[in-house]
Amino acid sequence: MSTPVVSVQAVPQDGPSWAALAARVEAAGYDALLAADHPGAVASPYVALAAAAAVTERLGLGSYVSQAGIREPLLLASDVATLDVLSGGRARLGMGAGHTPAEWAMLGKERPDVAGRVRRFVAVAETCRALLAGETVTLDGPETRAHRARLSAPLPIQQPVPFTFGGGNSTLLRWAGKHADVVALSGLGRTLSDGHSHEARWNGEDIDTQVAIIEQGASGRATAPVREALVQIVEVTDDAESAAHRLAQLYDTTAANVLESPYAWVGTVQEIATAIATHERRWGITRYVVRERHLDGADRVFAHLSRGR
Repeated sequence: MSTPVVSVQAVPQDGPSWAALAARVEAAGYDALLAADHPGAVASPYVALAAAAAVTERLGLGSYVSQAGIREPLLLASDVATLDVLSGGRARLGMGAGHTPAEWAMLGKERPDVAGRVRRFVAVAETCRALLAGETVTLDGPETRAHRARLSAPLPIQQPVPFTFGGGNSTLLRWAGKHADVVALSGLGRTLSDGHSHEARWNGEDIDTQVAIIEQGASGRATAPVREALVQIVEVTDDAESAAHRLAQLYDTTAANVLESPYAWVGTVQEIATAIATHERRWGITRYVVRERHLDGADRVFAHLSRGR
């Protein structure tokens, strides 16, 4: 088993606590600090990440993930390039197709259907990556438009900027298998009526299917994309079975799915480490993202995993 790479996703609340979190995450040896991107609901990720860059030296920095449905590629590319320059080459580009209706509604738009969101994602992602590579782009399509768009300055230090796709749509998983550096699986299914939360999609057979689609997309590539999982819950406990049954009710799934999936770290530190090794063998998952609210438990797991390096 390789030692997994672990990053932290967080939402800044104020300057001092955000700076302290960035310093803590870097000192503990995590790979990156990632900021959620939900305009109108959370802080601007790139402003926050630039602040984190000022108090860190090694830590990767990126959104997790930027919403292609409402982000314009030139503006997004400029934000990422500026972050890369300010951080000395530590920016990450993370993108998803978007799901929250309110994010379109606040801009006076209707959320497109699934096919429309897929088309928009591909257009924005390909345009953004081309701009970051120093290309000039002209587009006149229904999904997005650009007229001789280019980044004169600043251009990013990294070439290319590492690119993560986050999502579960089959068409985009296949696209990501061909184009992404990292494919991030979240265990999130259909968006529920509140427009924010999701059905849990933690069944192992579902993950088997998603991984197979990624591999189909990666056919012919010299290097397939790395696979990552978003950890929704971390609970270090001596009674994994009881915790799994309680969490199964909370997430409307089964206790077996809780214990089997890569989206929940539940059990003793050793039991969690054993499960992570199983995830690598079955699905090739070698990277994880944990959320700030679970950082105390994640610290214990990460310290145990790091001792194996």
